[in-house]
Amino acid sequence: MTSGNDFDSGLDPQPILFSAELTPHRSLSRRGFTIFMMVVAAISFAAGMVFWLMGAWPVFGFFGLDVLLIYWAFRINFARARAREEISITPSELHVRRISHRGHAMEWSFNPLWVRLDQQIDDEFGVEKIYLAARGRRVSIGNFLGPEEKASFAKALMVALQAAKRGPTYNPIT
Repeated sequence: MTSGNDFDSGLDPQPILFSAELTPHRSLSRRGFTIFMMVVAAISFAAGMVFWLMGAWPVFGFFGLDVLLIYWAFRINFARARAREEISITPSELHVRRISHRGHAMEWSFNPLWVRLDQQIDDEFGVEKIYLAARGRRVSIGNFLGPEEKASFAKALMVALQAAKRGPTYNPIT
């Protein structure tokens, strides 16, 4: 039930000027991981059998332990791949949401008029860090991106921040 005095009823939601979801890159698929583990297990089993036949049977167990440690390391790697960062910019808000691999979320909101994009650049490696800074707060974003990806992302983010600082455009035709 509304009284007809609702001020938000006629307002359109603000347009999204920029939206990005950053995720860590993983080049090995689940199928590739299965094939890789089968090859590692086969090689470890064959090498372990050679040592078993030579009479050094304890070495066979260490080859099995190596397979388990490699499997464990890749499982941790795949679990960490679930982390992500979501960044969106509207004319009145820059919103950053970081979700860890465990599902814990942290959120920051900035006024895009006050945000400064800082970059830590190394002469040899390129862009090492990207920071959003405003009013005493500094948030690092895109830590898991490579230097070229960070440079490209920073450029796109800078264009979106400049569009937000220009403000909305008036189009009398639409």
